[in-house]
Amino acid sequence: MILLIETYSISQLLMLAVIMRDYDQITVFLGDWGRFQQIVFFLLCASTIPNGFSAFSIVFLGDTPAHKCFIPASVNVSAVWRNFSIPLEEVNGQKQPSKCRRYRLDVIRNFSNLNYIPGVDVNVSEIEQESCLNGWEYSKEMYKSTVVTEYDLVCNNEWKEPLTSSIYFLGVLCGSFVSGQLSDRFGRKPVLFATMAIQTVFTFIQVFAPSWEVFCILFFIVGLGQISNYVAAFVLGTEILTRSLRVLYSSLGVCMFFALGYMMLPLMAFFIRDWRMLLIALSMPGLIYIPLWWLIPESPRWLLSQGRVAEAEAILREAARRNGITPPEVIFHPSEGEETQSKKEDANSFLDLLRTRNIRHTTLILFLVWWTLSMGYFGLSLNTSHLHGNPYLNCFISAAIEIPAYTITWIFLRYLPRRLCTSASMILGGGVLFFIQLVPQSLPILAVTLEMVGKFGMSIGTALVFAYTGELYPTVLRNTAVGSCTMVSRIGSSIAPYFIHLGTFSKYLPYIILGSLTVLAAVLTFFLPESFGKPLPETIEQMQKRKGLKTRNASNKKKDSAETRDPEVIKEEPF
Repeated sequence: MILLIETYSISQLLMLAVIMRDYDQITVFLGDWGRFQQIVFFLLCASTIPNGFSAFSIVFLGDTPAHKCFIPASVNVSAVWRNFSIPLEEVNGQKQPSKCRRYRLDVIRNFSNLNYIPGVDVNVSEIEQESCLNGWEYSKEMYKSTVVTEYDLVCNNEWKEPLTSSIYFLGVLCGSFVSGQLSDRFGRKPVLFATMAIQTVFTFIQVFAPSWEVFCILFFIVGLGQISNYVAAFVLGTEILTRSLRVLYSSLGVCMFFALGYMMLPLMAFFIRDWRMLLIALSMPGLIYIPLWWLIPESPRWLLSQGRVAEAEAILREAARRNGITPPEVIFHPSEGEETQSKKEDANSFLDLLRTRNIRHTTLILFLVWWTLSMGYFGLSLNTSHLHGNPYLNCFISAAIEIPAYTITWIFLRYLPRRLCTSASMILGGGVLFFIQLVPQSLPILAVTLEMVGKFGMSIGTALVFAYTGELYPTVLRNTAVGSCTMVSRIGSSIAPYFIHLGTFSKYLPYIILGSLTVLAAVLTFFLPESFGKPLPETIEQMQKRKGLKTRNASNKKKDSAETRDPEVIKEEPF
């Protein structure tokens, strides 16, 4: 899934690939799968493992265990009255002890001293209630402690629990915005290791957070480093690797290793039930990657784009040595860097995505699709701790289901139309959510299974929409389009925790709303143009000619040919 989230810098890579059209031909002497490529492939993939368990650590760090008002031992009441000190409330049709209220202790103490029997001598429900003035008593059955129990994020402070997750994703939003610019300016490798250090160090510092406010500030920085680290690794690998290996790396490699890290999270949390110790364990893997500095090179493509031809050539000669290959005497001409920079195209603005009718409709539909898929993917992922059964097993299944999802995505991208696959995956992901409310309470496993099927469809759709978006827009707008869609998706992930929080008011409300939005987005996807088997559009005029469900008639073809002859004419046509 993360493949889709970090696309802001990936889209910049697409632009760079256009600028440097002959790089693959120049470096063909290296081969496809030598020792150099193997080292880069596996080490960069491995660097995304910590991103997997960092992205969803809040599932266990911020879970809310069962709790009730704390009754101090100093309150001298009988065991019978102590058991009746918490009033019952109806939740989802069932009577449960209140989590935020208790009967007044002074009244209970008086009745206990008089040896009155609750329910016989006294109608307990008529006793005046009060808030949890002495704090809360939390169940230790599942966790020794969490952020919620540490800072009492319950009852009147319950709103802080989903906000904690949202602040993390706001850090991801800001990180995705700045990471591409930092990577383009300072290089892929320095940004990769600097942001990996930020993620590791600030995860460790969170252990000592004295308050919820400080924890959230640190969590924001962790999110910023997490996304920037992933983006740099993705771009660096895609620029170094060539041809089919690049496709394998970008479509399966980093996604699979991210899912592997995601699968490791519930295993670590199962054995470490204290939130501070879990944070220490999550920060330690970052230290393992320090030696990678001497094994992973800078991107020769980026060095060429900066005019640093000698450094790029030195990296390729070292790669040839590792592969046991004799490189040509001259790899790049001294003027190669200057020519590369002179070919860069002028940047387009966000307004170009809304300027004409065809492009505007495509952009707005894709905004809705990206926003819905991001909210659905993260919402269902963060909801695993609230499902029936063991939260550790539920989280592991939610992570493991991404492995076949990404495999199927790779097959779809190779052989099937984009529009059909994207829409079908969203209908699967959103459609099954409607049936959860129909499942009898005696079959909770079936409800969990349906939610996992929904997560499966969301994962496929999220992976497909990135490739689909990149193919729809012309070269001059591709960077701006994918970057803008990524920003919209970040908004969806930021509100996902509050979306799931709606379940506290109605158990099935999040599923109904999310299912409706996903199915709506799936239907609108059919109004997008098809891109499978078609060349990438290079100009706005070429994108203008692509329609959704409509077919072009002969008169339209004549207009298209006229526009092709006169590239200055950009005529709006009905979508």
